[in-house]
Amino acid sequence: MSMIEPELPNGYSGTLASLKELVTTAQLRAQQAASTAMVEMYWAIGATILQRQAQEPWGSKILQRLASDMKASFPNMRGFSRSNLFYMRSFAATWDFTDPDTRDRIGALAWGHIIELLKLKDPEVRDWYACMAIEQNWKLTVLEHQIATGLHRRIGAAPNNLEARLPADGAELAQNVAKDPLVLDFLGLTSEAEELAIEEAMTQRMTQTLAEFGRGFAFYGRQYHLDVEGEDFYIDLLLVHVPTNRFVVVELKAGKFRPEHLGQLNFYVAAVNDLVKFPGMAPAVGILVCGSKHEPTVRYALDGSSQPIAVTSYTYETLPAKEREALPSPAAITAALEQGTVGDPGITDE
Repeated sequence: MSMIEPELPNGYSGTLASLKELVTTAQLRAQQAASTAMVEMYWAIGATILQRQAQEPWGSKILQRLASDMKASFPNMRGFSRSNLFYMRSFAATWDFTDPDTRDRIGALAWGHIIELLKLKDPEVRDWYACMAIEQNWKLTVLEHQIATGLHRRIGAAPNNLEARLPADGAELAQNVAKDPLVLDFLGLTSEAEELAIEEAMTQRMTQTLAEFGRGFAFYGRQYHLDVEGEDFYIDLLLVHVPTNRFVVVELKAGKFRPEHLGQLNFYVAAVNDLVKFPGMAPAVGILVCGSKHEPTVRYALDGSSQPIAVTSYTYETLPAKEREALPSPAAITAALEQGTVGDPGITDE
């Protein structure tokens, strides 16, 4: 005899969905709590090692023995390698977890993030990346990339007139959008790549492109059509900067910056403000991305620009050699474009 499925009551699907979300949220909180507890434990182990080393000769051999004994005592736990014990010691020497503010702030990071931060010798730079990793919820791979490409030196560095043209929020906006240079290693192109090839590769790898432009960017269109009373124009990339609710017009120039480039970009920004911008949106800004630039020439050109604009260069040479080798080759990118597609290790335990 077959059993008849009972009719589901009204609202069952919604209740099921809310319960599944409840379980997922609880699991995430449990994982975060476990990660925080592990980080605090690692700091305490590191602090103990520092204390013992201050009192008696606890050198590399003792730490190797300690690693072996800890592994034997806790065979189901990872993280008690000799190298990890050294990281724990460095961790305790770098941050003071007896300070509640420090414990709450650094304790929110995963152990893999902390290891990456410990490799930075400058305390101010290290704390800057720690704050950015927490604020922007960077994955470990993102943190590694931003450190490798020197984000702290590049952010807000592009020549711009944003503060002069947008007095209310130009200074803050410059920090968000005026990054120089843009690191486009992930496109797998050569320095001789034409503008169309750069644009196509950026579109195919839009997630990475937006991450490199900065936080809060969203893709709106490529070769975005402007109909200016019967004349056709096309914007290379049109983005939206969500935090400030404004369009960002991106114009790509493969060669060296020329003053006339800004004339075209000024026109596009003005047209977007008049023809594309939605009611309530802030004025659009422009970013000119070029292969190279002469700073005095850029400054003079920006002074004569009527629209808020930043000028940045791009590079393929910032990443270390090993990271560049891991990127797809120009041939692979080309093949993928022709087909229309482009194809957190938190604990060391050596």
